[in-house]
Amino acid sequence: MTEQLPNSDSAPAVGDAWTGRVTKLDTTTGAEHGRDSCPKCGSTEISHKAGTMSLVCAFCRHEWTGQRLEDTHGLGEGISSLSGRTVTSGASAMDSDKNLITMKCQGCGAEVTVDTAHATQSRCHWCRSILSINDKLPNGAIPDGILPFSLSKTEAMERITKFVSDRKMLANPKFKADFSAEQVRQVYLPYMVVDGNLHTRIHGVGEVQTRRYTVQHGKTSTTYYDANEYQVVRQFDLHADDLIVESSASKADFATQVSTNNIINAILPFDVKNMVAFDSNYMGEIQSEKRDMDINDVANTAYTRFLTLARERIRPDFANYDRGVRITHEEMWVRGSRWATVYLPVWLYSYPERDDDGRLTVHYVAVNGRSGSTMGSVPISKSRLWGATLGFAAGTALIAWPIAFATLLA
Repeated sequence: MTEQLPNSDSAPAVGDAWTGRVTKLDTTTGAEHGRDSCPKCGSTEISHKAGTMSLVCAFCRHEWTGQRLEDTHGLGEGISSLSGRTVTSGASAMDSDKNLITMKCQGCGAEVTVDTAHATQSRCHWCRSILSINDKLPNGAIPDGILPFSLSKTEAMERITKFVSDRKMLANPKFKADFSAEQVRQVYLPYMVVDGNLHTRIHGVGEVQTRRYTVQHGKTSTTYYDANEYQVVRQFDLHADDLIVESSASKADFATQVSTNNIINAILPFDVKNMVAFDSNYMGEIQSEKRDMDINDVANTAYTRFLTLARERIRPDFANYDRGVRITHEEMWVRGSRWATVYLPVWLYSYPERDDDGRLTVHYVAVNGRSGSTMGSVPISKSRLWGATLGFAAGTALIAWPIAFATLLA
């Protein structure tokens, strides 16, 4: 059975768009008790070695690297043979009734409750041992994979400082006085990673110019061209590997009047090929945001991005139509899809701005925790913006006036 996606002109409700046989892929780790122990000495005092993919034991200093998720569960293979929908443990549907999880501390035996709606780890209030949910819960709270930070705080601060410095001329004076890159914070944001076995058909009308000529009308002239029109149809298979889609509603909702979180998309892509099977030891004290969107919530977004990939794939085929190709109809079928979840690393600087009417807007500057790619927004001083605009207009007028005067004399 195949999944058929809606065409771009009339997309049905999400629930109608991604149907078909569902296969569940177990990505659990068998670590239901909480935090993994050191494979050499058994200690639970484990941390992520900054700037690397390694974990290190605080007791015996043993180092090791978590296994790549693609290696442990074959997520990088078999895209061309995908059929129906394959869903990993971490991508299973959310269940809000199962947020509270009770774990038994392996250090002292105490029972500790973790509210996975707000965190994925806790500390025993008796012996201070760190307890984390390494296993994928039935409610999809824990991701399948995690991509550790490789960019240090110092490097993130340098990139944020440069980004803001390049835009300080028009920045709000209060923002410039308050700005401190030291306030940047690490956070793991939830995403879905989607593979797609797709079949696409694109219809259009292409034009090839045959003649170009100019007709004089008194003191004016008009240029015309003749062209042959061709009905163009391209049909092809497309295998999409590791498409990244937001799975947090607050980040997917680009309400720019209250927040500039739309900048998060601008620091993509991430090297998700290197993500390791989820191990909370990589998180340490770093905060994370739990995903709150299921597959059906993001299906249309994934469809739109799949279709964008298809358009780019077909672009070289249109090169011979020198007047371009006007797309008239697009169709796409999903023969199979595979969904997994991952935590991606972001350095985030935020600044709340309140305008004269009391409305609050939160500005963000984000840094990709792997590549260092940086994007953000800076509060603008309206008076400085108007001054710069008027200055540009005046400068343009001063340049244009001698030219106009010389033309008049001529």
